[in-house]
Amino acid sequence: MSDRSKDAWYPTAAYLYVLHLDGPALAWEYLRRHPDYRRDWLRRRRHSEAAHAWGLRLLEDPALDAREAHPAWMPDHEAVIQLHPDVDPLPDAVVFELWRMPGHKYLLHDGKRLVLVVDWQDRCLRFALAPGLEDGMAFAYAIRACAASSTSYHALAVGLDKLAVIAAVPAASARRRPTPTELLELHTLQALDATLAGASLRETAIGLFGTEPVAAGWYADGGLRSRVRRLVRRGQSLMRGGYRRLAQLD
Repeated sequence: MSDRSKDAWYPTAAYLYVLHLDGPALAWEYLRRHPDYRRDWLRRRRHSEAAHAWGLRLLEDPALDAREAHPAWMPDHEAVIQLHPDVDPLPDAVVFELWRMPGHKYLLHDGKRLVLVVDWQDRCLRFALAPGLEDGMAFAYAIRACAASSTSYHALAVGLDKLAVIAAVPAASARRRPTPTELLELHTLQALDATLAGASLRETAIGLFGTEPVAAGWYADGGLRSRVRRLVRRGQSLMRGGYRRLAQLD
């Protein structure tokens, strides 16, 4: 068994940012690892047809992780909040003020419209800006009309709750403990990277859980070995199409 401790996938600390990613960002983390996607980026980066096949409006650089890349999924994830000019604003209407919003802000054009991404602590908000919306202008939120709108209403409410928290700008806030689901995504991505780098199941387990737990619990059909095998299979499944569910493309 070779020494993998210097491999890029080995330090778990390098994956801590994954704990704070939402569905669209996680979808990108799995897609950018797909070998065929990486080839498309190198060979056909200007072709929109290649992007559409992956569920994107435009191809995004797979070398960028979700902290730097903001891929434009097609269609939009339900968490994207549409902002339109208010055609009949009240005298005391809230106005759109880009630079008063805290956190890191990214403006990008996805080939169709401007998209604003706001990262603040462990929250991420995505806005699709309608043509004609300007800074200082009263605005309205919008969602798509559909036969069963309850899910869209709920997604909009969640987004507005996040926006309200961001607008409050507390001086400090304690980070919560990661949930089991968030830890699962961290371990899945680390296991997937280990597999793509050629690591064995046992080497992957040592990187994820340490030498002593593996030495004590690595049996033919033991729990730890089965756990790592499931993580690898889950990562491969998400990379090879399962990411579409995270991005709500299907």
